[in-house]
Amino acid sequence: MCGVCGCGEGEVQVGSMTGHRHDEHQHQHESHQAGGASRRLQVEQDILSDNAGYAAANRELFEQQALLALNLVSSPGSGKTSLLTATITRLSGQVPLAVIEGDQQTSRDAERIRAAGATALQINTGKGCHLDAHMIGHAMQQLPNLQGGLLFIENVGNLVCPAGFDLGEAHRVVILSVTEGDDKPLKYPDIFHHSDLLLINKIDLLPYVEFDLNACIDYARRINPDIEVIQLSARSGEGMQSWVDWINQRRQQRLQQRISALQAEAIRLESLL
Repeated sequence: MCGVCGCGEGEVQVGSMTGHRHDEHQHQHESHQAGGASRRLQVEQDILSDNAGYAAANRELFEQQALLALNLVSSPGSGKTSLLTATITRLSGQVPLAVIEGDQQTSRDAERIRAAGATALQINTGKGCHLDAHMIGHAMQQLPNLQGGLLFIENVGNLVCPAGFDLGEAHRVVILSVTEGDDKPLKYPDIFHHSDLLLINKIDLLPYVEFDLNACIDYARRINPDIEVIQLSARSGEGMQSWVDWINQRRQQRLQQRISALQAEAIRLESLL
């Protein structure tokens, strides 16, 4: 059992970009059954410390490649994959992009991503309820060159455990649909606290559901005053351009950061001549 989130041990399977399982490795969480509270605390510290190391390595890789990595988190059924396919349709051919798809079982979502025209690599976590930085680093070894492009990480559907695991991403994006409760930010505060953007999806259904949009945004900003909010519908297309613009702006920032870093390095090297 995982000392942090309680998910079970089991094999993590990283599929190929064609859908066939190319490689698999054992993602082991240490047991905390023996040793009581002190042992449990030590296991939690060890797991998070190890993850932080892998996340730092991922972050360095993403920065070197000027790659904008976005970690998408939500409950099951929020429309995360539909949002991704609609996003890919709008960005396809403009920039290099790929998707790392996290699910406990099946490759159905990865197949949908590929059908939309993007490279997708499936990670099946078995009993695990989140992706971690080691899985992402392992998956990156199988992806094509994404220099200056976009990496979407579709995390396992869960608003609890992914909050505790930095993947090295530039931004964490939490997705909430209007078919869920508008008080989700109050019930699951950690994920909202650690996210940069809240996407409220399925707004085309607002006339048919009891969802207080203003209250939801207010709750989210009580938890995280700096969180940005975009309202959209992946199905109707309303608000999608605002989301695409947000992505493009952050990608341009990432490219500029890399340019600035290279210029600084060039100046340092010139000083050694």
